[in-house]
Amino acid sequence: MLDPGAVAALLAARHADPFAVLGLHADAAGALWLRALLPGAETVDVLDAATGKAVATLAPRALGLSAGESLVTPLFEGRIPRRKQRFNYRLRVRWANGDDGTYADAYAFGPQISDDELRAFHEGHHTRPQRFLGAHVLSIDGVAGVRFAVWAPNARRVSVVGDFNGWDGRRHPMRLRHTAGVWELFVPHAAPGDLYKYELVDANGSLLPAKADPYAFASELRPGNASRVAAPRADTPLPANRAARNHRGVPISTYEVHLASWAHPDLATATAERPACAEHSARTGFPHWDALAAVLPGYAAALGFTHVELLPITEHPFDGSWGYQTLGLFAPTARFGEPEGFGRFVAACHAADLGVILDWVPAHFPRDAHGLGRFDGTALYEYADPREGEHRDWGTLIPNFGRNEVVSFLTGSALHWLEHWGVDGLRVDAVASMLYRDYSRNAGEWIPNVHGGRENLEAIALLKHINTTIGRECPGAITLAEESTSFPGVSAPVHAGGLGFHFKWNMGWMNDTLRYLQEEPVHRRWHHDRMSFGLVYAFSENFMLPLSHDEVVHGKGSILGRCPGDEWQRFANLRAYYGFMWGHPGKKLLFMGQEFAQGDEWRDAEPLPWHLLQYPHHAGVRDLVRDLNALYREAPALHALDGEAAGFEWLVGDDREQSVYAWLRRDGAGDLAIVACNFTPVPREGYRLPLPKGAAKSWREALNTDSRHYGGSDLGNGGGVLKAKDGGLTLTLPPLATVVLRPA
Repeated sequence: MLDPGAVAALLAARHADPFAVLGLHADAAGALWLRALLPGAETVDVLDAATGKAVATLAPRALGLSAGESLVTPLFEGRIPRRKQRFNYRLRVRWANGDDGTYADAYAFGPQISDDELRAFHEGHHTRPQRFLGAHVLSIDGVAGVRFAVWAPNARRVSVVGDFNGWDGRRHPMRLRHTAGVWELFVPHAAPGDLYKYELVDANGSLLPAKADPYAFASELRPGNASRVAAPRADTPLPANRAARNHRGVPISTYEVHLASWAHPDLATATAERPACAEHSARTGFPHWDALAAVLPGYAAALGFTHVELLPITEHPFDGSWGYQTLGLFAPTARFGEPEGFGRFVAACHAADLGVILDWVPAHFPRDAHGLGRFDGTALYEYADPREGEHRDWGTLIPNFGRNEVVSFLTGSALHWLEHWGVDGLRVDAVASMLYRDYSRNAGEWIPNVHGGRENLEAIALLKHINTTIGRECPGAITLAEESTSFPGVSAPVHAGGLGFHFKWNMGWMNDTLRYLQEEPVHRRWHHDRMSFGLVYAFSENFMLPLSHDEVVHGKGSILGRCPGDEWQRFANLRAYYGFMWGHPGKKLLFMGQEFAQGDEWRDAEPLPWHLLQYPHHAGVRDLVRDLNALYREAPALHALDGEAAGFEWLVGDDREQSVYAWLRRDGAGDLAIVACNFTPVPREGYRLPLPKGAAKSWREALNTDSRHYGGSDLGNGGGVLKAKDGGLTLTLPPLATVVLRPA
């Protein structure tokens, strides 16, 4: 029989090695004993799994108390008669609540994770730790169940608790694999859909708040925060044209979406036609993946966008963070339904010839007690020193970018979305905050690197590692950096000394041009360089021009709201600016609602104001965006050399008195386009553009943002042929407008 000290440790869920005492064991004389800790059980019989016959009855163990009293415990123990060899058994249990059953015993199964995998994880060489960490549905020796595994090297005890054991930490304490500080346990009869967490005791013996699984593939809908066992599923087939769709020489025009507030009117119809979607929306207040898949891809594709980019859909506790304070880096949020629905959404986008980009947040995570912070009682995922491990601006924690296991965690997450779900790219959030140790810190509030500098060398190495791994393992997938500083080589290859991103958001262009847009036209002559300065550095990186969600919140208003003048001038300004953007070198990104000139700033708790499309000016902006996308895709000159100086030449860059800009775009194979912008309400008739030698002699107006079809005054060049003469081209520049010319 087990000694009283060990019994007490099991009952208190403090035993250091439950596998040494639970399950089937031989005593010193070779006799077999079986022990099972089953709170709530009344009787326990041992059955031979091969025959189904009972071979023993286990008795509840009693512990002696003072004054001759004893306590009957839920530890059932008994000797197995007439058995000398280990055998396959089941436990037939009669429970106090009457829910009787026969079960395999978790403590009858040996270790399931190989030492090689654990060693690779510990050393930072494992790129896909999600293949063995987390909750995996499998069958062992014909027994269906779930293998749970979690990294918690400094914990004294870890149990998995959930629907399958009454959330009782005594039922399923886990086995510690010392190779990597990983705890594992196969729980028979646990199944997809079960909710679970990990219960940990720290090195000091204190019970920690129950933790969600960092590697969970599904989660409970907030405000619940448990992890959910996900059903097994095959990887999403990768799109055959992913590499072609994402190449730097092709048009990339991205529609950025916050799914919870997109709320297109057709979404209500699609939801009503699908009972499961209607039930989900009524219960949660969020659209279902299947309803979104029925509407959003078609809408974005009809407007000519090549990609959709989703604000983070990784599981997160707080709606108001828009997903940017995430704790579930492997789980699609439960807000929009089961994970499989996300796979169907991706497939629907691909069927509409749209790439899917996800915002991905490795830079920080929130402090919620059920999350990653001090996971095993120590600073495990985060830096220990608050001068390294805390984001003052956001009240969040910073991952320890130099720790091997954290590197594997983040690398595995990136690969998971690109491989398992088949998405086309990841836009990496807050890269600038990762690169600098003094980011948003005053002197004395940060720790220099080993060379005394401000760069975070560990984060730089991590980004290079992730981008290199993606390039090797996920052909055709892309990464995009939201990086707001002048850090060199963000989109340069790692082998050339860069960070290895494929594209970088051009935050400088965005800030400069939006500030110009807010100026009254009469004052723009004094701010002419704000529109042209971006061309000084436009080819130092592979840039994307972002008019993102960040530019239409926190009191900034909408893009239309920045435009001065009366109603006509405001819309004309916006149309001219969009024409400038689509004609400018760099890939494009536009946040939802701005394609039809939303007037107020975006509010995440409200649907977009789709009713505005009944008004001609708003519908005209939508039609302009559609036609700009079409022209951008059709004209190689407007996209083929987006990142190369050979694709751009100024024709007029210094006419500040008239606020005119004009340039020539080339594709390197003979295609040309002229983009000319007039940012005053004064028409410029007979305006002469100089042309370089060898340029086309005849040109036609391919697009005019002042067209009546978009709500303009319809002044321009009538779509007719313009003839070059004496090395130049004479045309009419409409008021507050951009025109694009193509060779006739």
